[in-house]
Amino acid sequence: MDNMEEIFQKQLYLSQMRPPLNRNALFSDETENYRIPTEPLAFSTVTIRFRAEKDNVDAVYLIADSIRYEMTRYETKGVFDFYKLELSVAGEVVNYYFEIMIGKIKCYYNKLGVTKEVQEYYSFMILPGYTSPKWAKGAVVYQIFTDRFYNGDKSNDVENREYIYIQDGVSKVEDWNRFPAIMDVRDFYGGDLQGVIDKLDYLEDLGIEVIYFNPLFVSPSNHKYDIQDYDYIDPHFGKIVNDGGECLPAYDNVNQHASKYIKRVTDKENLEASNQLFAKLVQMAHQRGIKVILDGVFNHCGSFNKWMDREQIYENQEGYEKGAFVSEESPYQSFFKFYTDETWPYNNEYDGWWGHSTLPKLNYEDSPKLYEYMLNVARKWVSAPYHIDGWRLDVAADLGHSNEYNHQFWKAFRKAVKECNPDTIILAEHYGDPRDWLLGDEWDTVMNYDAFMEPVSWFLTGMEKHSDEYREDLKGNAGSFFGAMRHHMASLNGSALQTAMNELSNHDHSRFLTRTNGKVGRLGHYSSEEAGQGIDKAIFKEAVIIQMTWPGAPTIYYGDEAGVCGFTDPDNRRSYPWGKEDIELVEFHKAAIALHKKYNVLKFGSIKFLVGEKNVIVYGRFNNQDQIIVLINNDENEKSIEVPAWEIGLQSNSRLQRIMLTTKESFTLEDFYYKMDGYYLHISLLGRSAMVLKNFY
Repeated sequence: MDNMEEIFQKQLYLSQMRPPLNRNALFSDETENYRIPTEPLAFSTVTIRFRAEKDNVDAVYLIADSIRYEMTRYETKGVFDFYKLELSVAGEVVNYYFEIMIGKIKCYYNKLGVTKEVQEYYSFMILPGYTSPKWAKGAVVYQIFTDRFYNGDKSNDVENREYIYIQDGVSKVEDWNRFPAIMDVRDFYGGDLQGVIDKLDYLEDLGIEVIYFNPLFVSPSNHKYDIQDYDYIDPHFGKIVNDGGECLPAYDNVNQHASKYIKRVTDKENLEASNQLFAKLVQMAHQRGIKVILDGVFNHCGSFNKWMDREQIYENQEGYEKGAFVSEESPYQSFFKFYTDETWPYNNEYDGWWGHSTLPKLNYEDSPKLYEYMLNVARKWVSAPYHIDGWRLDVAADLGHSNEYNHQFWKAFRKAVKECNPDTIILAEHYGDPRDWLLGDEWDTVMNYDAFMEPVSWFLTGMEKHSDEYREDLKGNAGSFFGAMRHHMASLNGSALQTAMNELSNHDHSRFLTRTNGKVGRLGHYSSEEAGQGIDKAIFKEAVIIQMTWPGAPTIYYGDEAGVCGFTDPDNRRSYPWGKEDIELVEFHKAAIALHKKYNVLKFGSIKFLVGEKNVIVYGRFNNQDQIIVLINNDENEKSIEVPAWEIGLQSNSRLQRIMLTTKESFTLEDFYYKMDGYYLHISLLGRSAMVLKNFY
């Protein structure tokens, strides 16, 4: 009898016992399903939501700036309970996280997920009054290095020895398909703005929504990060309506004698015609629904710059003031920091960025005139008649001589630009934690190296982004991949994450397709031909699927979609292979871009990491309407995977439609359907494959 009573008591206890905390059911983020509105006005009310397993927790609290608010359970849907809180915000940044109680157990939830301790660094963030351009969230961007894209106007091509750059004459490359030389910076292939106009049909057909140009302003190099004149598009990219003068003979290395170059880049008719062509390009792009972003190099200029004029190009030209190198009386002297005032005329003693005399550092702190001039440059190009849609800011954290001044300048820059066009995007090149610049009053977002390019490259190829290092311990390491993503994504507020420039390749790093061959080194150590040897297009396609399904703005570096290879700079700046494209890769990119654009959940939805094991990652994108599962198998062999699909809201009776599959051989959009096994999806993944599944009811 006693035994029966004991059994009864145990059964009663077990029936009343609550299941342990289901950590994987806990969820919130900064997307539109968990924060309404995502970008609240100052002095307004915002609704914050939280998800937990049905009947699994006792209470959920939101802790905002040390104040603890109990949340209300307002809805049960499927296996989840949903909690909410109406929070009033003023004008200051609000940091918040969640506290979850189950019996005597307490845990916290922040951008890392579930944690035992409070980690305020990973708090969610509200920026009252901040708005970012909706068009930029998830927009498909195409980066163009103009000299290597397409030559649409041969009359503006740089001529052999038209001028001297870094101690030798510039060269006109006659063979469009020639690989870049090791010393490539003064070699010109002839790509120009007319070439981009000629290929707008191609870009539209590809599915591009934004063009990001590497610098276009007058500059002596092919990359144009050493700007000579911020007021004008380079006529070698634009229009030369008044030509004349001579190139330099072999015995003459003095740019004062480079009469053809001087005529081309100082003649106001050439400069104005080039600006007009750019305005026409932007207008034509806008007519196709394509935005345009310019590269702004505001930290430094070039020694050719008209304010410095070290090459004495402007010294004797009508309509130009004396440069600071030329004369102590120059109106631009304060634009630069000179170390001595005893060597004018022709003062070489000035501050160069990282010590490079070809890149004079701009001296904003000591020059209110420079400060206002640059703000006017920022205003000019976002205003009529150009109407660009954004600025990409080169080495943005380096500007100025102190961190304090840097922030001061970018605050003023944002104000100037947004007053002209509130819908412009301000996007910075930055390595490291950018959060101090992403508080709503400086940059909108960043080039996403830390929270995209690097983790993807390490996981799929084991290669560092320059191809300078190979790490076997990171290749296929799902834990490191998800850990890096969680940590670095936490540095970006929700809007910055959705607009971040997610690249696989660009002008500063090796081509991703080359990284798949695992060769550590650069041009010189290897030949150009070796960049295309041993590559694996299946891995590249996996990377593109991640790029098109990850939060942010997927950014294609021109030619990647056509199979262009290349080690890091300068080999990554090869010409686009018109007529020799990898057609299968181009068609694959069209399909992947179309998939990205079709489903809003890929632009605005939540992300949740579902499975991580050696060479395999699975994650979900979801909102109230759609659920998408992305599966990547970077192993040579087939893998069987169990996916906890319930974590993104799929039900036990859900069906899933395959909307994309890539394999070692090809890719397919052919429909295939899967059934859930309870709340899980059991599925086999082919070796070197990527699959995208969508809920289908």
